[in-house]
Amino acid sequence: MQLAPYIDHTLLKATATSADIRQLCAEAREHQFYAVCVNPVFVPLCVAELEGSGVKVATVCGFPLGAVSSEQKALEARLSAEVGADEVDMVIHIGAALENAWDAVEADVRAVRRAIPEQVLKVIIETCYLSDDQKRGATEAAVRGGADFVKTSTGFGTGGATLEDVRLMHGVIAGRAQIKAAGGVRSPADAEAMIGAGATRLGTSGGVALVAGGGQTGEAQHRGY
Repeated sequence: MQLAPYIDHTLLKATATSADIRQLCAEAREHQFYAVCVNPVFVPLCVAELEGSGVKVATVCGFPLGAVSSEQKALEARLSAEVGADEVDMVIHIGAALENAWDAVEADVRAVRRAIPEQVLKVIIETCYLSDDQKRGATEAAVRGGADFVKTSTGFGTGGATLEDVRLMHGVIAGRAQIKAAGGVRSPADAEAMIGAGATRLGTSGGVALVAGGGQTGEAQHRGY
């Protein structure tokens, strides 16, 4: 399987430098990954480094905790879009999901959707903290709020994507959105299994190793995801 078109080549660690981001972009160009995913401060650099490559620039908002107001998330997303982000991965209000406050989760997503009507919106529900019923509720709320993708994980929680969670989300979505599996995709077998379960995008810092047919290296794991 050709994995490169599924991969968001990711570097979200606090310790990332401009040189690290340039290397990430060079790898994405070489292997023709779908996108890079970086913190908002690096969006302009990625836009410049990837000009003409066809590789998209994705960033995050409300990351990694989701514990800021909807207005703050919307502003962060809009500012990233204004400097060239093609896609935004937002984190839901996880506390609201744990309280089964689905209207609040939906409203949070909708606020960001309205702020970036032209960009791809991926909504991270952070499955590691939720029960199966809450995963279903969060997925449904994200779709109702206007998500293009529902995403499993930030890579900074207590666990990442699992096949069971991808299958659960796939059943809830029922063709209305797509799924991004992130965290724990460390081998070609992992990647192919996630795609088989319904994921159409993979968030990983180990993209180079995946397309080379190997496992994720220690250096890649250091990048997050």
